[in-house]
Amino acid sequence: MAAVELFSHPALHTRYRAGLCSAAALALLLITVLTYVPPLLVAYRSHGFWLKQSSYLEQPTVRFRYEVLFVATIGPGPGSFLAWSTFPAFNRLQEERLRVPLLSAREEDKNQDGKMDQLHFKLELPLQPTEHVVGVQLILLFSYQLYRMSTLVMQSMAFLQFFSPVPGSQLYTNGDLKLNQRQLLNYCGLDTRYNVSVVNGTSPFASDYDLTNIIAAYWERNVTTVFSDPNPVWMTGRATDTPFIINATIRYPVEVILYQPGFWEMIKFAWIQYVSILLIFLWVFGRIKMFVFQNQVLTTTPISPVLPVSPVLSYKQHQS
Repeated sequence: MAAVELFSHPALHTRYRAGLCSAAALALLLITVLTYVPPLLVAYRSHGFWLKQSSYLEQPTVRFRYEVLFVATIGPGPGSFLAWSTFPAFNRLQEERLRVPLLSAREEDKNQDGKMDQLHFKLELPLQPTEHVVGVQLILLFSYQLYRMSTLVMQSMAFLQFFSPVPGSQLYTNGDLKLNQRQLLNYCGLDTRYNVSVVNGTSPFASDYDLTNIIAAYWERNVTTVFSDPNPVWMTGRATDTPFIINATIRYPVEVILYQPGFWEMIKFAWIQYVSILLIFLWVFGRIKMFVFQNQVLTTTPISPVLPVSPVLSYKQHQS
């Protein structure tokens, strides 16, 4: 069988030839397999080889929709509350419990980057001298959008709730509208699954405005927003002729968005891990191959290049 070149190295200035079915050829095949396959196994078994989840930072585009649902508890009884919303159907259901507050809302772009950074919201609820607020529940609705990777367009809410055994004059709250993910977003495309109102404002049925039902339906979503304020301030001592006030500052922070990587991002991440381990194996088994062939551990035919004779050396040899 014709011999083929199995190995050569510039440092050795020698080529090594042997048959395809020779022991040297089989050993070279084994060394090649041990060079390229184990790094793949090591990278895979060390976990994290395939990138299943990735993340990036983005400030969402958030706008207040000027849609509000408000309930103030004024006593322990089942009907001891005052309510109002921007939904006429809800207001019609309240009858004598309807109380229209004074609202003011202002969104602010603090860093002038074209995206709103926070909402200043104020609600003043007029009260009778005998009425005292011991708890509040407030739903504010927002439009929430992400654009950097996949485009997410949804309607979300901030839910504020506070109860106290002592009647209050004002509730002050300052927190973040945080994104809550139970599912990874796609790395591309348009997602409008939740671009529907949190509150069905056209429904004539009282059950559609029940806070329990609204919250339960909202938390069925895989992507939501949550208002986070660990330190709300409940103030007491209201004068009889003053309204109950809610002062809220809701910030729209930069979010860590979790998403499912695409095919090429997964390949790039896996390739970096594989090559970093492969370089070590290439160096080690390169030295092993050089030792095996240079020391003729397995029989091969070494072929050394014929170096040209220097003319000066040839002339000296002729003179001698």
